Amino acid sequence: MQPVRAFPHPGLGERKPPRATPAEPFRNAEQAWFWTMSALLARHAGATRPGGGVPRPCEPDDVILCLDGLYRRKRIDLGHARVLRQWGERGVAPDPRMPAERLEARLWAEAIELLDWSLRLRGIVAKPHASRKIIVDGGVNSR
Repeated sequence: MQPVRAFPHPGLGERKPPRATPAEPFRNAEQAWFWTMSALLARHAGATRPGGGVPRPCEPDDVILCLDGLYRRKRIDLGHARVLRQWGERGVAPDPRMPAERLEARLWAEAIELLDWSLRLRGIVAKPHASRKIIVDGGVNSR
């Protein structure tokens, strides 16, 4: 007779089957945010597996948790979150050239920049490629 473990090892017998194709990280936080919003809207409409298409390294809730962490650490406020939600539902970013959208474009840019850093740390957004060229002071530098 084998002993019964009081605290079984987490994950034993719960392993997920390997993915047929590797997960592809997002190019930037804006792409991740629009994907998240479309997946959440699809979920709200009754889809059982929102997000479809390309396998991603996260669930929509993971992106929301990153945003929540920024809010809890007071890096963004409710104004940022409101702008992300409204424009995310529309599927476009606010245009800073439009006077009516200028303030929202500033809040959007601030929130996306902070979210980008948080998502890169978690591997949800791809890190910039090492061979990418960057223009600095008129010259081209390899990075």
